[in-house]
Amino acid sequence: MAPGVGRSFTAASTLEEAMAARRQGAVVLAGGTWMMRDPQRGVDLPDAVVALDRIPALSKVEIDSDHVVIGAAVTHAVLGRALRGAAGFEGLVDAAENAANPGIRRVATVGGNLCALDFAAADLAPALLVCEATVELETFEGPKLIGISDFLKDRHALLAEAIVTRIHLRRDLVASAHIRLPLRKAGDYPVAVVSLAVDKDKRCRIAVGSVEPVARRWTALEQAMRASQASALDPERAAGLALEHNDFQGRDGREAEGWYRRQVLPPLVKRGVAALLKTEGLAWL
Repeated sequence: MAPGVGRSFTAASTLEEAMAARRQGAVVLAGGTWMMRDPQRGVDLPDAVVALDRIPALSKVEIDSDHVVIGAAVTHAVLGRALRGAAGFEGLVDAAENAANPGIRRVATVGGNLCALDFAAADLAPALLVCEATVELETFEGPKLIGISDFLKDRHALLAEAIVTRIHLRRDLVASAHIRLPLRKAGDYPVAVVSLAVDKDKRCRIAVGSVEPVARRWTALEQAMRASQASALDPERAAGLALEHNDFQGRDGREAEGWYRRQVLPPLVKRGVAALLKTEGLAWL
């Protein structure tokens, strides 16, 4: 974005420079795919912007045997390539590699996807929820770690004085899947998203995005599946439990009404469980 009259643009090369700009009221710019559409949504562009893409530490994906650390300025395309083939992260890879369209994926960042406050259809949010990710923030008082569920619920307050810097993941999953339902194939926001994961204790985690304003774990379904007498995941049984324990309040939007978003969840769960069963990690089932 070229600075206009009375506007300022800071290309920070360190986190300290970025935080100094934040203290002066600058808005964070990552990939810019959300901010650049502000005028189309009737929102004025900010008077001051600080860009993070020149801070090297925020553009790295670090993978070891127990943890993965994802910089907030990592793009969807880079994330997908970095984690492709990593057991347990199949769903996160699918979320990164199938969101929006190739042009967007090359510039849209992990941090931007999570920090777009009015963006209910973010693909990475439910995928990271089932990973039980931890979000690292740089605040005016120093670094802070917060679970992703709490971060998503409290973003408005947290981001008023902070920058998301990294996402931390434990490598405790054996398999995961990410199922999205767009109205068309190319570039649509999803009507509903279901992410599923199975951890090393053989417990299934499920999260839903785009159905409500904020993505969240489907704890009622998780508990019902654990209480079920069957010993293995079964797509039909999971879909039946999803129908019985559907506690979502669907949001109305231009692409779909709330009742429809709720209605498609059981078949998406069925597809998700079927996808889980095809992964190498669930060979024990």
